[in-house]
Amino acid sequence: MIYLDNSATTKPHPDVVSSYIKVSEQFYGNPSSIHAFGEKASSLFQKAKQQCGELSGLPDSSVIFTSGGTESNNLAIKGSAYALQGKGKHLITTVIEHPSVLEVFKELEKEGFEVTYLPVNKAGVISINDLKAALRIDTILVSIMYVNNEIGSIQPISDAGKIIREYSNARFHSDAVQAYGKLATDFKNVDLMTLSAHKFNGLKGSGLLAVRKGLTLNPEMTGGGQQEGLRSGTVNTAGAVALAKAMRLASEDQEQAYPTLRTCQQMLRAFFENRPEVKSVSSDHAAPHILSVTVPKLTGEVIVHALSHKDVYITTSSACSSKTNKKSHVLTACGFSDRDIRGAVRISLGADQRIEEIEEFIRIWQEVIPPLLKGV
Repeated sequence: MIYLDNSATTKPHPDVVSSYIKVSEQFYGNPSSIHAFGEKASSLFQKAKQQCGELSGLPDSSVIFTSGGTESNNLAIKGSAYALQGKGKHLITTVIEHPSVLEVFKELEKEGFEVTYLPVNKAGVISINDLKAALRIDTILVSIMYVNNEIGSIQPISDAGKIIREYSNARFHSDAVQAYGKLATDFKNVDLMTLSAHKFNGLKGSGLLAVRKGLTLNPEMTGGGQQEGLRSGTVNTAGAVALAKAMRLASEDQEQAYPTLRTCQQMLRAFFENRPEVKSVSSDHAAPHILSVTVPKLTGEVIVHALSHKDVYITTSSACSSKTNKKSHVLTACGFSDRDIRGAVRISLGADQRIEEIEEFIRIWQEVIPPLLKGV
């Protein structure tokens, strides 16, 4: 099998799985219990929380454990909007955010908030000047993803944070789900940051929201008051420990993984540039693990299914929308034609990707795809 759909999900690292099993079997007490067994679980949970905060790259932050990126994005955006609405109701985001961000902003618009959607260029990158022009005295929140999940475009997060701090009092949230373990994670100008474990060899159903200390949020889930009252419910000690382990491994392996990821991406880019049936979608400056291309004379679904018969796995777009048959809002915003969008596929690499796998993928593509074009 050649698995090239790592932006949808990655294979859990064996050490992460082992950590989860060990804690689940040996330290299953409720961390809210006052007996010694519960206190041991609480100690493990607090240690994992501290480690995740330190590894997040967001200085002076506290961590809220969640079920993943979608919940973290919802908590960051709605929690901030509701907490700050007395100071203003203007919000800013981009047109190419993940649905778990865009749909939240659409919901807030129905509740009376005003949203400015920043456009992007063909490479999928915003203009800092557009951001500066959009900031207002009543802007309370800006949300900009670090790496786009469909085309790998990298937003100027550091510069954006500086502009936001200089020209407004707004909070800055970044969905960094596709960035962790691949790019530098210095979020000194960010206030809230989203991560999801299964994007960097952790477990599904586990994520976090890193929040700069001192910020108030309205909780999405209320009840027993766990996690400082921001996410009630019995905490998942094993999940927190496993997430800390996944973050540590991804952080430690990032420097070693980056050159291989970039080499694999460059091999693919060089191959596709010489294929008459293919057009590039991702820019030359995309993140090292994502490459999107299009075969305008075919549909993405045809390409995906043809390759899967050879045990090669890629996807048409984001895994969150690939089964809905909706036209990609990301490629639309970047100015691609309907035909290009229809034929687009995404190849996403993992930290442990091998060059031999890319060589085999190239061989299989040449064997499988050109025959589909006959008579088209």
